[in-house]
Amino acid sequence: MNADALDAICAIIQEDAGNRGLRTDPAENLITACAGDFQRACQSLAQTPQASVAIVTGVFIPHGQPPCGETDGPLGAILLARALTHLGIRVVLASDAFCLPALEAGLVASKLVEAVPVVALPSVEKARDLSSSEYWQTFREQSGPISHLIALERVGPSHTADSIQAQNGNAADARARYLAEAPAEHHDCCHTMRGRNITMYTSPAHRLFEEAGRQTPRIATVGIGDGGNEIGMGKIPWDVIRRNIPNGGRVACRVATDHLIVCGVSNWGAYGLAAGVRLLRGAAPDSELFDLERERSILRMMVEGGPLVDGISGRPELSVDGFPFERYVEPLVRLAFVRKSECGEKPRNGCQ
Repeated sequence: MNADALDAICAIIQEDAGNRGLRTDPAENLITACAGDFQRACQSLAQTPQASVAIVTGVFIPHGQPPCGETDGPLGAILLARALTHLGIRVVLASDAFCLPALEAGLVASKLVEAVPVVALPSVEKARDLSSSEYWQTFREQSGPISHLIALERVGPSHTADSIQAQNGNAADARARYLAEAPAEHHDCCHTMRGRNITMYTSPAHRLFEEAGRQTPRIATVGIGDGGNEIGMGKIPWDVIRRNIPNGGRVACRVATDHLIVCGVSNWGAYGLAAGVRLLRGAAPDSELFDLERERSILRMMVEGGPLVDGISGRPELSVDGFPFERYVEPLVRLAFVRKSECGEKPRNGCQ
Protein backbone atom coordinates (compact mmCIF):
# COMPACT_ATOMS: atom_id res chain seq x y z
CA MET A 1 0.00 0.00 0.00
CA ASN A 2 2.93 2.35 0.55
CA ALA A 3 3.65 2.29 -3.18
CA ASP A 4 0.05 3.21 -3.99
CA ALA A 5 0.10 6.04 -1.47
CA LEU A 6 3.37 7.40 -2.87
CA ASP A 7 1.85 7.32 -6.35
CA ALA A 8 -1.16 9.23 -5.04
CA ILE A 9 1.08 11.87 -3.44
CA CYS A 10 3.10 12.18 -6.63
CA ALA A 11 -0.01 12.67 -8.75
CA ILE A 12 -1.24 15.44 -6.46
CA ILE A 13 1.96 17.50 -6.64
CA GLN A 14 2.43 17.03 -10.40
CA GLU A 15 -0.75 18.87 -11.39
CA ASP A 16 0.30 21.49 -13.94
CA ALA A 17 -2.12 24.04 -12.54
CA GLY A 18 -0.16 27.00 -13.85
CA ASN A 19 0.15 25.59 -17.37
CA ARG A 20 3.93 25.75 -17.23
CA GLY A 21 4.16 23.17 -19.99
CA LEU A 22 5.17 20.17 -17.91
CA ARG A 23 3.25 17.87 -20.27
CA THR A 24 3.06 19.85 -23.52
CA ASP A 25 4.32 16.84 -25.47
CA PRO A 26 2.12 13.92 -24.33
CA ALA A 27 4.85 11.36 -25.06
CA GLU A 28 8.09 13.05 -23.97
CA ASN A 29 7.82 15.69 -21.30
CA LEU A 30 9.22 16.77 -17.93
CA ILE A 31 6.99 14.34 -16.05
CA THR A 32 7.73 11.23 -18.11
CA ALA A 33 11.45 12.07 -18.14
CA CYS A 34 11.72 11.66 -14.36
CA ALA A 35 9.20 8.88 -13.78
CA GLY A 36 9.81 7.16 -10.45
CA ASP A 37 12.18 9.80 -9.13
CA PHE A 38 9.73 11.13 -6.54
CA GLN A 39 9.32 7.68 -5.05
CA ARG A 40 13.08 7.05 -5.08
CA ALA A 41 13.77 10.40 -3.39
CA CYS A 42 11.31 9.55 -0.61
CA GLN A 43 12.85 6.12 -0.15
CA SER A 44 16.40 7.48 -0.10
CA LEU A 45 15.61 9.90 2.71
CA ALA A 46 13.38 7.54 4.68
CA GLN A 47 15.76 4.58 4.53
CA THR A 48 19.00 6.39 5.43
CA PRO A 49 19.97 5.85 9.07
CA GLN A 50 20.82 9.11 10.84
CA ALA A 51 19.96 11.13 7.75
CA SER A 52 21.05 14.77 7.73
CA VAL A 53 19.67 17.13 5.06
CA ALA A 54 20.71 20.49 3.66
CA ILE A 55 18.02 22.36 1.71
CA VAL A 56 19.22 25.08 -0.68
CA THR A 57 16.53 27.51 -1.82
CA GLY A 58 15.87 31.11 -2.84
CA VAL A 59 15.39 32.82 -6.22
CA PHE A 60 15.92 36.57 -6.64
CA ILE A 61 13.06 38.44 -8.35
CA PRO A 62 14.48 41.61 -10.00
CA HIS A 63 11.02 42.95 -10.86
CA GLY A 64 9.84 42.52 -7.28
CA GLN A 65 8.41 45.44 -5.32
CA PRO A 66 10.91 45.50 -3.70
CA PRO A 67 13.44 43.28 -5.53
CA CYS A 68 13.95 40.28 -3.23
CA GLY A 69 13.34 36.54 -2.96
CA GLU A 70 10.12 34.80 -4.00
CA THR A 71 7.56 32.89 -1.93
CA ASP A 72 8.02 29.66 -3.89
CA GLY A 73 10.89 27.74 -2.31
CA PRO A 74 11.43 29.24 1.15
CA LEU A 75 7.91 28.42 2.36
CA GLY A 76 8.24 24.83 1.20
CA ALA A 77 11.68 24.58 2.83
CA ILE A 78 10.15 25.53 6.18
CA LEU A 79 7.41 22.89 5.99
CA LEU A 80 9.94 20.26 4.89
CA ALA A 81 12.16 21.25 7.83
CA ARG A 82 9.20 20.95 10.18
CA ALA A 83 8.30 17.49 8.88
CA LEU A 84 11.82 16.03 8.81
CA THR A 85 12.93 17.50 12.14
CA HIS A 86 9.95 15.86 13.83
CA LEU A 87 11.18 12.53 12.42
CA GLY A 88 14.60 13.01 14.01
CA ILE A 89 16.25 14.00 10.72
CA ARG A 90 18.71 16.87 11.08
CA VAL A 91 17.96 19.79 8.71
CA VAL A 92 20.05 22.76 7.60
CA LEU A 93 18.72 25.58 5.40
CA ALA A 94 20.95 27.52 3.01
CA SER A 95 20.47 30.54 0.77
CA ASP A 96 21.79 33.93 -0.31
CA ALA A 97 21.74 36.93 1.98
CA PHE A 98 18.56 38.27 0.34
CA CYS A 99 16.59 35.21 1.51
CA LEU A 100 18.00 34.63 5.00
CA PRO A 101 15.65 36.99 6.89
CA ALA A 102 12.61 35.21 5.43
CA LEU A 103 13.94 31.77 6.36
CA GLU A 104 14.73 32.98 9.86
CA ALA A 105 11.22 34.42 10.19
CA GLY A 106 9.78 31.07 9.10
CA LEU A 107 11.87 29.23 11.68
CA VAL A 108 10.72 31.63 14.39
CA ALA A 109 7.10 31.02 13.39
CA SER A 110 7.73 27.27 13.45
CA LYS A 111 9.65 27.35 16.75
CA LEU A 112 12.66 25.72 15.07
CA VAL A 113 15.27 28.42 15.54
CA GLU A 114 17.38 26.30 17.88
CA ALA A 115 16.94 23.08 15.91
CA VAL A 116 17.56 24.22 12.31
CA PRO A 117 20.72 26.20 11.43
CA VAL A 118 20.68 28.67 8.53
CA VAL A 119 23.77 28.83 6.31
CA ALA A 120 24.66 31.92 4.29
CA LEU A 121 26.02 30.93 0.89
CA PRO A 122 29.16 32.75 -0.26
CA SER A 123 28.29 36.00 -2.00
CA VAL A 124 28.59 36.21 -5.76
CA GLU A 125 31.69 38.37 -5.34
CA LYS A 126 33.36 36.03 -2.85
CA ALA A 127 32.48 32.96 -4.90
CA ARG A 128 34.48 34.32 -7.85
CA ASP A 129 37.65 33.80 -5.83
CA LEU A 130 36.75 30.27 -4.72
CA SER A 131 37.30 27.01 -6.56
CA SER A 132 34.41 24.54 -6.50
CA SER A 133 36.13 22.53 -3.77
CA GLU A 134 36.74 25.69 -1.72
CA TYR A 135 33.10 26.72 -2.19
CA TRP A 136 32.06 23.28 -0.93
CA GLN A 137 34.38 23.48 2.06
CA THR A 138 33.08 26.94 2.99
CA PHE A 139 29.55 25.54 2.98
CA ARG A 140 30.52 22.32 4.74
CA GLU A 141 32.16 24.16 7.64
CA GLN A 142 28.79 25.76 8.40
CA SER A 143 26.44 22.89 7.53
CA GLY A 144 28.23 20.04 9.24
CA PRO A 145 27.99 16.47 7.89
CA ILE A 146 25.06 15.79 5.56
CA SER A 147 23.71 12.70 3.83
CA HIS A 148 21.36 14.52 1.42
CA LEU A 149 21.47 17.81 -0.47
CA ILE A 150 18.18 19.22 -1.79
CA ALA A 151 17.76 22.07 -4.28
CA LEU A 152 14.26 23.48 -3.80
CA GLU A 153 13.26 26.05 -6.44
CA ARG A 154 16.91 27.01 -6.83
CA VAL A 155 17.94 28.21 -10.28
CA GLY A 156 21.12 26.83 -11.80
CA PRO A 157 23.24 27.64 -14.84
CA SER A 158 21.87 27.09 -18.33
CA HIS A 159 23.54 24.95 -20.94
CA THR A 160 26.64 25.53 -23.00
CA ALA A 161 27.44 24.05 -26.39
CA ASP A 162 29.65 21.48 -24.67
CA SER A 163 27.00 20.44 -22.14
CA ILE A 164 24.44 19.97 -24.92
CA GLN A 165 26.92 17.77 -26.74
CA ALA A 166 27.66 15.71 -23.62
CA GLN A 167 24.07 15.24 -22.45
CA ASN A 168 22.37 11.96 -23.28
CA GLY A 169 18.96 11.98 -24.97
CA ASN A 170 19.37 15.00 -27.24
CA ALA A 171 18.87 14.87 -31.00
CA ALA A 172 21.96 14.76 -33.19
CA ASP A 173 21.49 18.39 -34.24
CA ALA A 174 20.76 19.68 -30.72
CA ARG A 175 24.10 21.47 -30.37
CA ALA A 176 23.64 23.39 -33.61
CA ARG A 177 20.03 24.21 -32.71
CA TYR A 178 21.07 25.44 -29.27
CA LEU A 179 23.72 27.75 -30.73
CA ALA A 180 21.18 29.11 -33.20
CA GLU A 181 18.43 29.69 -30.62
CA ALA A 182 20.24 30.67 -27.42
CA PRO A 183 22.28 33.91 -27.59
CA ALA A 184 25.89 33.47 -26.42
CA GLU A 185 25.39 35.96 -23.59
CA HIS A 186 22.80 33.61 -22.10
CA HIS A 187 25.00 30.52 -22.05
CA ASP A 188 25.95 29.19 -18.60
CA CYS A 189 23.68 31.72 -16.86
CA CYS A 190 20.98 31.53 -14.20
CA HIS A 191 17.59 32.63 -15.52
CA THR A 192 14.13 33.40 -14.25
CA MET A 193 11.27 31.67 -16.02
CA ARG A 194 10.86 34.83 -18.08
CA GLY A 195 14.39 34.36 -19.39
CA ARG A 196 15.96 37.20 -17.42
CA ASN A 197 19.60 36.67 -16.46
CA ILE A 198 19.96 36.75 -12.66
CA THR A 199 23.45 35.26 -12.41
CA MET A 200 24.74 38.47 -10.83
CA TYR A 201 22.29 37.99 -7.92
CA THR A 202 22.76 34.24 -7.46
CA SER A 203 25.50 32.51 -5.50
CA PRO A 204 26.69 29.51 -7.59
CA ALA A 205 25.10 26.89 -5.34
CA HIS A 206 25.16 24.41 -8.22
CA ARG A 207 28.79 23.82 -7.28
CA LEU A 208 27.56 22.08 -4.14
CA PHE A 209 25.63 19.56 -6.20
CA GLU A 210 28.57 18.95 -8.49
CA GLU A 211 30.87 18.42 -5.50
CA ALA A 212 28.39 16.23 -3.59
CA GLY A 213 28.99 13.32 -5.94
CA ARG A 214 32.73 13.50 -5.31
CA GLN A 215 32.43 13.14 -1.55
CA THR A 216 33.08 9.95 0.41
CA PRO A 217 30.60 8.68 1.39
CA ARG A 218 28.67 10.02 -1.59
CA ILE A 219 25.96 12.55 -0.78
CA ALA A 220 22.57 11.92 -2.40
CA THR A 221 21.14 14.90 -4.29
CA VAL A 222 17.52 15.85 -4.98
CA GLY A 223 16.23 18.61 -7.24
CA ILE A 224 12.72 20.06 -6.91
CA GLY A 225 11.47 22.39 -9.63
CA ASP A 226 8.54 23.45 -11.78
CA GLY A 227 9.96 25.27 -14.78
CA GLY A 228 13.11 23.70 -16.22
CA ASN A 229 15.50 26.40 -14.97
CA GLU A 230 16.19 24.84 -11.57
CA ILE A 231 19.11 22.75 -10.31
CA GLY A 232 18.31 19.12 -11.06
CA MET A 233 16.70 19.75 -14.46
CA GLY A 234 19.95 18.76 -16.16
CA LYS A 235 18.71 15.20 -15.70
CA ILE A 236 16.18 15.93 -18.46
CA PRO A 237 17.47 16.25 -22.05
CA TRP A 238 17.61 19.84 -23.29
CA ASP A 239 15.49 18.82 -26.28
CA VAL A 240 12.66 17.75 -23.96
CA ILE A 241 12.64 20.97 -21.93
CA ARG A 242 12.89 23.05 -25.12
CA ARG A 243 9.83 21.35 -26.64
CA ASN A 244 7.67 21.61 -23.53
CA ILE A 245 8.53 24.82 -21.68
CA PRO A 246 8.22 28.37 -23.09
CA ASN A 247 11.77 29.82 -23.17
CA GLY A 248 12.93 26.32 -22.24
CA GLY A 249 15.75 26.26 -24.77
CA ARG A 250 17.29 29.32 -23.15
CA VAL A 251 16.58 28.75 -19.44
CA ALA A 252 17.01 24.96 -19.10
CA CYS A 253 19.48 24.20 -16.31
CA ARG A 254 22.36 21.90 -17.20
CA VAL A 255 23.01 20.60 -13.65
CA ALA A 256 21.53 17.18 -12.82
CA THR A 257 20.69 15.59 -9.47
CA ASP A 258 20.33 11.94 -8.49
CA HIS A 259 16.58 12.35 -8.09
CA LEU A 260 14.40 15.02 -9.72
CA ILE A 261 10.94 15.95 -8.48
CA VAL A 262 9.06 17.91 -11.14
CA CYS A 263 5.87 19.49 -9.82
CA GLY A 264 3.26 22.14 -10.57
CA VAL A 265 4.68 24.47 -7.91
CA SER A 266 8.04 23.78 -6.29
CA ASN A 267 6.62 24.17 -2.79
CA TRP A 268 4.19 21.37 -3.65
CA GLY A 269 7.18 19.13 -4.32
CA ALA A 270 8.49 19.88 -0.84
CA TYR A 271 5.07 19.15 0.64
CA GLY A 272 4.94 15.84 -1.23
CA LEU A 273 8.44 14.84 -0.16
CA ALA A 274 7.56 15.59 3.46
CA ALA A 275 4.40 13.49 3.22
CA GLY A 276 6.20 10.64 1.47
CA VAL A 277 9.06 10.38 3.94
CA ARG A 278 6.66 10.51 6.88
CA LEU A 279 4.61 7.77 5.26
CA LEU A 280 7.62 5.49 4.76
CA ARG A 281 8.87 6.16 8.28
CA GLY A 282 5.50 5.02 9.64
CA ALA A 283 4.82 8.35 11.31
CA ALA A 284 1.32 9.02 12.59
CA PRO A 285 -0.67 11.69 10.71
CA ASP A 286 0.29 15.17 11.92
CA SER A 287 -2.60 17.60 11.49
CA GLU A 288 -0.30 20.51 12.34
CA LEU A 289 1.64 20.02 9.10
CA PHE A 290 -1.59 20.31 7.10
CA ASP A 291 -3.09 23.18 9.09
CA LEU A 292 -3.90 25.76 6.42
CA GLU A 293 -4.17 28.68 8.84
CA ARG A 294 -0.78 27.77 10.30
CA GLU A 295 0.68 27.76 6.80
CA ARG A 296 -0.95 31.11 6.05
CA SER A 297 0.48 32.57 9.26
CA ILE A 298 3.99 31.30 8.48
CA LEU A 299 3.79 32.69 4.94
CA ARG A 300 2.68 36.06 6.28
CA MET A 301 5.60 36.22 8.69
CA MET A 302 8.04 35.29 5.91
CA VAL A 303 6.62 37.81 3.44
CA GLU A 304 6.77 40.58 6.05
CA GLY A 305 10.06 39.52 7.61
CA GLY A 306 11.97 38.84 4.39
CA PRO A 307 10.49 40.42 2.49
CA LEU A 308 9.35 37.89 -0.08
CA VAL A 309 7.24 38.51 -3.17
CA ASP A 310 5.09 36.39 -5.43
CA GLY A 311 7.37 35.46 -8.33
CA ILE A 312 4.67 36.22 -10.91
CA SER A 313 3.15 39.45 -9.61
CA GLY A 314 6.31 40.74 -7.93
CA ARG A 315 4.24 41.93 -4.97
CA PRO A 316 4.68 41.09 -1.26
CA GLU A 317 1.43 39.21 -0.87
CA LEU A 318 0.13 35.90 0.47
CA SER A 319 0.29 34.07 -2.84
CA VAL A 320 2.69 31.73 -4.63
CA ASP A 321 3.42 31.63 -8.37
CA GLY A 322 0.38 33.77 -9.06
CA PHE A 323 -2.00 31.48 -7.14
CA PRO A 324 -4.14 33.06 -4.40
CA PHE A 325 -3.48 31.34 -1.09
CA GLU A 326 -6.74 29.36 -1.12
CA ARG A 327 -5.93 27.84 -4.53
CA TYR A 328 -2.26 27.38 -3.73
CA VAL A 329 -2.93 25.22 -0.65
CA GLU A 330 -5.41 22.88 -2.32
CA PRO A 331 -2.73 20.15 -2.76
CA LEU A 332 -1.86 20.45 0.93
CA VAL A 333 -5.50 19.71 1.74
CA ARG A 334 -5.45 16.65 -0.52
CA LEU A 335 -2.14 15.39 0.89
CA ALA A 336 -3.68 15.36 4.35
CA PHE A 337 -6.01 12.55 3.24
CA VAL A 338 -3.31 10.24 1.90
CA ARG A 339 -2.72 7.45 4.43
CA LYS A 340 -0.68 4.28 4.45
CA SER A 341 -3.80 2.16 4.07
CA GLU A 342 -5.42 4.12 1.26
CA CYS A 343 -4.44 6.01 -1.86
CA GLY A 344 -6.75 8.94 -1.29
CA GLU A 345 -8.18 10.83 -4.25
CA LYS A 346 -6.13 10.51 -7.41
CA PRO A 347 -6.05 13.34 -9.95
CA ARG A 348 -7.38 12.61 -13.43
CA ASN A 349 -3.92 12.40 -14.99
CA GLY A 350 -2.55 9.93 -12.44
CA CYS A 351 1.16 9.79 -11.57
CA GLN A 352 3.66 9.15 -14.33
